[in-house]
Amino acid sequence: MAFFGVVGMAALAAATVCLTAGCSTLGYYAHSVGGHLDLLNSARPVPHWMSDATAPAALKERLALTQRIRDFAVTELKLPDNASYRRYADLKRPAAVWNVVAAPELSLTLKTWCFPVVGCVGYRGYFDRSKAETFAHQLRAQDLEVSVYGVPAYSTLGALPGEFFADPLLNTFIQFPEGELARLIFHELAHQVAYAKGDTEFNESFATAVERIGGTRWLNEHATLQAREDYARYDGRRRDFRALTKKYRDRLEALYEGEGSDADKRRAKAQVMAEMRDEYEQLKRERWGGFTGYDGWFARANNAAFGVLSAYNELVPQFERLFEREGRDFGRFYAEVKRLAALPKARRRAELVSPGD
Repeated sequence: MAFFGVVGMAALAAATVCLTAGCSTLGYYAHSVGGHLDLLNSARPVPHWMSDATAPAALKERLALTQRIRDFAVTELKLPDNASYRRYADLKRPAAVWNVVAAPELSLTLKTWCFPVVGCVGYRGYFDRSKAETFAHQLRAQDLEVSVYGVPAYSTLGALPGEFFADPLLNTFIQFPEGELARLIFHELAHQVAYAKGDTEFNESFATAVERIGGTRWLNEHATLQAREDYARYDGRRRDFRALTKKYRDRLEALYEGEGSDADKRRAKAQVMAEMRDEYEQLKRERWGGFTGYDGWFARANNAAFGVLSAYNELVPQFERLFEREGRDFGRFYAEVKRLAALPKARRRAELVSPGD
């Protein structure tokens, strides 16, 4: 999945600063605050939808499923017990926000933007796709490689008070396969447990680790055989995608950091990208039965797209090992992650990667 952020919280906090102190990007913050409030205003409590005679039966079934998943998140995964994901909104669009990410021509390092509360992050989010595309055009004019992608959900870190401000369920993900729906809810709730300001890789890898651990438990303990089989196919393709893209991301990283002129690197980069797309076509034919769901990603793949994948997955194995070291006890695991999140970034990374050294 690897598509979640904290746009709303950053926008609300940053807008306050701009309104009180002046800010050259006030228009962006106003857009973010307005979009977030419109989203919240569209949400109604799940019981209201369940009692609405005009609501489709299929939607009611999915909403009931989300509430079982939500209860499981509290009782079994020890995730926050609050109003998050107890309301539902139909936004009448395919994404909650559209993120814009950018990277140099010969680097996988994402450009960052800094906000109050959340620190620096490697994306800017927009509730209007046309605004995202306009900003992307401005970045391309700076000779950056840019990627624009839809985000089905984002977290406000549980920091805003009251039921109204709690993160709602959305039409953008309500029809996900059962296993993926569970993982998304677990991922977003994990952001409310621990958050390291300005460290996207740490935050997203932690949430991804929680979603994987929790998703496996949910499927094994509560899902039907059909749901498990459907998810196995879905997740199998995703694992193949991650393995393939990591292989070529590593090659690009070595290329960019290696010797040679920029012209030589450009030629080698074009060859690497062509080989990747050829291997993807082979993967589709031989393992996926022609499944085309990742065609768009490979058609638009660039340094920015690779940078996003790294941010959401790079430290997941370290968090999974930490969970094992803490006896698979969620309370102890979360306490250790919170401790790490409070450390300076360099020390946090060193302790997570090489515990006890």
